[in-house]
Amino acid sequence: MAKLLIIDDERAIRSTLREILEYEDYDVEDIDNGVDGLELIKKKKFDLVLCDIKMNRMDGMEVLEQALAYSPDLPFIMISGHGTVETAIEASKKGAFDFISKPPDLNRLLITVRNALDRGTLVTETKVLKRKASKTRDILGSSESISKIKETIERVAPTEARVLITGANGSGKELVARWLHEKSQRADSPLIEVNCAAIPSELIESELFGHEKGSFTSAVKQRIGKFELANGGTLFLDEIGDMSLSAQAKVLRALQEHKITRVGGEKEQEVNVRVLAATNKDLLKEIEDGNFRMDLYHRLNVINIHVPHLTERTEDIPVIAQNFLEEICRDYGMPVKKISDNGMSALQALPWTGNVRELHNMIERLIILSDKVITEHDVTAFANPGGGTNIGASTAATFTAANHSSAPDYEKFSNFQDYKDFAEREFIKFKLEKNNWNVSKTADDIDIQRSHLYSKIEKFGLKRTTE
Repeated sequence: MAKLLIIDDERAIRSTLREILEYEDYDVEDIDNGVDGLELIKKKKFDLVLCDIKMNRMDGMEVLEQALAYSPDLPFIMISGHGTVETAIEASKKGAFDFISKPPDLNRLLITVRNALDRGTLVTETKVLKRKASKTRDILGSSESISKIKETIERVAPTEARVLITGANGSGKELVARWLHEKSQRADSPLIEVNCAAIPSELIESELFGHEKGSFTSAVKQRIGKFELANGGTLFLDEIGDMSLSAQAKVLRALQEHKITRVGGEKEQEVNVRVLAATNKDLLKEIEDGNFRMDLYHRLNVINIHVPHLTERTEDIPVIAQNFLEEICRDYGMPVKKISDNGMSALQALPWTGNVRELHNMIERLIILSDKVITEHDVTAFANPGGGTNIGASTAATFTAANHSSAPDYEKFSNFQDYKDFAEREFIKFKLEKNNWNVSKTADDIDIQRSHLYSKIEKFGLKRTTE
């Protein structure tokens, strides 16, 4: 039975509409003002809202805007006793399904309600089909570490426990988070992802908690934050080790009290969100350095899942590589190529600084540049992004596995993180120079956000050299 909400400050209109719609077997609620109507929309799930335009306390157009910001697919039918073409056009532009003048014609009302509900059903079904069509990838591999991760997901996902996922970049932390959501009781609700490293520190609070119009210079309209968007579902905070201390304090409060306050706002909003977090950093070291709150760490780290580096589970490389091979060939509409035994052994011997993400890119490169059978020679020849040609000396030193004489001096690296930073710096420098320091093109080329790339350039002190 479809659930409808009527928002109108005229008792007679509310009673009439409710009587008509309940006679048609709809479940109907009504309220006499927009402010309380918005609160009902946030607390309950409605299939359709009929809303008056001229009301006290809050105008119907404002109700429409705020409701659709919170629930974009909720159909709205606007009703007014002062209907004009201009009003109808404005309502349509703001997202209303239709506009009806008072007093409403009975047949027109029922047809419009039915069409709006049908449209809402189609939108929901389309989203479900899209989710099924682009289903979350399987976690591939049968190594002991991967088997343990799968077992932990099965145990933890149905609970409400918060999970901290750790591991190097590209190891598959996001995939673990997706499966925790898919197998949870919240699977039918949204999974909202936030990359904390890709958002400037001055904007992270607005991104997470939203902001009110006029709360700062560029806040030209109200914005709903990720916590509110994830209400009833799961919020995945990726790279949480890069979050500012002020934002950490607010996240801690949200986890403790299940309430958030928008930037520039005073009213508290209740949120029902399961938080999953991921990081490639050692948070205990970050706590020692004063960059991360210990109380937040303990709040997030109820369950810890560590995703191992690909070089720690090389026995999984054949099944992952074969899966990527079939998937990419299918996407390109070409016959599936094969990898020789020697070629597979060569893949397993590579350092994989970029983890599973790098393996995917490598397989795609081999499919494009190799013949029907991918050999050990192909793997060696195409192991670096430049294909062995036109590479700067420093980048070649880092990425050319075949030429050991040009390898970097490993003695100068005190730990694995120092080496990863070195490799990342050289790779970004190479890509920037290759793209003539076009930051937008380079960001697209290496598949990161432009703001994230700017942060990396600043972190590594990279500067364009002029002849």
